[in-house]
Amino acid sequence: MSGFSVIDLLLLPIGLGLLGFVEPCSVAASLVFVKYLEAGDAAAKLSQVLVFAVTRALFIGLLGVAAALFGSAFLGFQRAAWTALGAIYVVLGAAYLLGRAGALRRRLGPHLPRVSGQRGPVALGLLFGLNIPACATPLLFALFGTAAAGSAAGRPIAQGFLSLALFGTALSLPLVLAALFAPARRALDRLAGLTRRLPLPTGLVLIALGLWSIGFALFFSPQSWA
Repeated sequence: MSGFSVIDLLLLPIGLGLLGFVEPCSVAASLVFVKYLEAGDAAAKLSQVLVFAVTRALFIGLLGVAAALFGSAFLGFQRAAWTALGAIYVVLGAAYLLGRAGALRRRLGPHLPRVSGQRGPVALGLLFGLNIPACATPLLFALFGTAAAGSAAGRPIAQGFLSLALFGTALSLPLVLAALFAPARRALDRLAGLTRRLPLPTGLVLIALGLWSIGFALFFSPQSWA
């Protein structure tokens, strides 16, 4: 495959990114980030969401560069990322079930809403940028094809960055839109509050999503993706 069409390069990444927002691994990331947004006024929340979205998009774009450079070998790295994030979700879920979520946060470091400046959204953007949902498979396989074909130097790299950065932008777009509009922002606040008021369901959901992520990393077949 020598390159992407306009649809492949622009529209497909955006559409797949929006689809990826509702995939299990992405849902878990969104739940954790919504919890981060529990504190702060409307302006602060919008700023935090934008920093998170931009950081995540740029980092996923860089992963697209890696996919273009290393081809299918990149899948090994992605498996490890799915496994690691799945383990984090399971640990967080267990902490909620055992009533130890607060203690776990104190051991790991400052409570996320108290992280000063924009360090919190940047850190979360980088962390969740490691998780490329399964719906990005068509984009990744196209990049693997350019790597295998030995396309003109620089072109697959630029394509990889642009397509995956657009994918990452669309992946966070629903959160950005929710932060922009007051009714949706209030819905986010209610969702964040539920994690505190309903620790049992929150823990079960996080554990289920974490196990799904780990199982997907261990048992998925690249042939079935194609």
